[in-house]
Amino acid sequence: MGAHDEPKPDVGTASLSTRAVAGTDAGAGAERAPDLSADVVEAIVEVRGQLGVVHEIDPASTALIVIDMQNFFLAPGSGVEVPAARDIVDNINRLAVSMRSVGGTVVWIRMTFEPNELADNWTAFLPVNGATKGPSTFRDIEPGQPGHELWPLLDVGGSDLIVDKRRFSAFIQGSSDLQELLDERGIDTLIIVGTLTNVCCESTARDAMMLNYRVIMIDDGTATISTNAHRAALDNVAMFFGEVQTTDHVVDMLANATVG
Repeated sequence: MGAHDEPKPDVGTASLSTRAVAGTDAGAGAERAPDLSADVVEAIVEVRGQLGVVHEIDPASTALIVIDMQNFFLAPGSGVEVPAARDIVDNINRLAVSMRSVGGTVVWIRMTFEPNELADNWTAFLPVNGATKGPSTFRDIEPGQPGHELWPLLDVGGSDLIVDKRRFSAFIQGSSDLQELLDERGIDTLIIVGTLTNVCCESTARDAMMLNYRVIMIDDGTATISTNAHRAALDNVAMFFGEVQTTDHVVDMLANATVG
C-alpha cells in the first residue's frame, strides 16, 4: 500500500552511515523509502494520498542548499563535532555534481559568528547550549579561523555560491542574503542537505517553506549527533514543511530532468 507497510531495519542504535548503506543495498534494484517514522508516513499518506508530492525537478529553478559542512562541525575534536556529518560527504558531492550537470544552482552555507557576537547577542543561547567555555567554544567558527572553512573533501565548484549566515536559519532576518540570491535566479525549489539536521537544516527548511519555497530534505544527506533527533527532524519536515527523500531518488530525478 505505501512506504509505511514495508519492513524497516532497526535503527535505534545504528549509525547514520550504517543506515544509509543498509538502505541503499536492501534489495537489488529496489529503491529505499525515506527514513521516516511509520506513524508519520501513515499520517502523511492519509492527508495527501501519497508520500511524495514533488515528482519532477526543473533544474533552472532549483538550488542545492548545503548547510554548515565546515571544519568546525566535521573535523575530529572540533568545537561541535558531528561525526556522522563526515559520512554524508559523498552523498552531498553526488548531489552537487548532479545539480551542476543539469544547470542547477549549488549554494554552500557557512555558519558565521563575528568576534564578541555570541557574548553580545546570543546570551539566551549560551546557557541552553551548555558550552563549558562559553563564547570561546565557538571562536573557531569566526571568519578567518580554520573551523570556518568548508570541509576539504567537499566538491565545491567554481560557479557555486558561498553564503555566510549568522543565525541557525539562513532565511531569518539579518542572517544572510540567501533569499535575495535565490530570488535573483528565479529559484523556487530547495534541496537541503548538511548539518545539523535538527538545528540549522530544519530551521532553514521551516523558514524556506514559510517564504513559499518548495523544500526537499535529504535523509542520507543530513546528519546530527543523535539518531533520534535526526529522525524527529525529518518527521517534522515531512509532515508540515516539505518532502523528505533519499540521495538516490533525487539524483535520479535530476538525471531525468528536462534541461531548458
